[in-house]
Amino acid sequence: MKTAISFCLLICFCITSASSTSQTTSAKKILIVYLSRTNNTKAVAEIIQKEVGGTLVALELVKPYPANYRAIVDQVVHENETGFLPPLKTKVDISQYDTVFVGFPTWGMKLPPPMRSFLKQHNLSGKTVIPFNTNAGYGIGSTFDTVKELCPKSKVLEGFTTKGGIERDGVLFVMEGEKEKEVSKDVNTWLRAIKIVK
Repeated sequence: MKTAISFCLLICFCITSASSTSQTTSAKKILIVYLSRTNNTKAVAEIIQKEVGGTLVALELVKPYPANYRAIVDQVVHENETGFLPPLKTKVDISQYDTVFVGFPTWGMKLPPPMRSFLKQHNLSGKTVIPFNTNAGYGIGSTFDTVKELCPKSKVLEGFTTKGGIERDGVLFVMEGEKEKEVSKDVNTWLRAIKIVK
């Protein structure tokens, strides 16, 4: 009898351990990489991480953008016109991950050049790519379409977008208080809809 009970306990322990390991491994295989100037996209990235786990990585440039809003707008316009891809300081071993969330603001109705750099530099073939976005109220522009174009051999899921700050008007970080609660609820609904969480 004791042997039978011990055996049952051992089986239960193994199943629990396997389940725990499976969840941990799954979380470890998720990358959440984001570009954030006013920390609104960063806040959304952190909300996503609370829901799904995974590794959170901020995109940093070898040569950071200027702090002045007008100066960065002019620089990004020039980069978009010339197709320049700014070198990234951030290094990621993409082979560790199966699912890659990519977060960014809308800049000039386009995907920011640093995120284009990231997607061009890494082979995301066979991986699940999930975009998320903050914007000043003008929407995603061509950002999600560009992600699909740059990840032709990836499974690109439906993205998430929410209104962030309006840097042009001096409205910077807004993801706090009621706004944070609202976005957290919206993110959870989105993740369920795309079947990343149950």
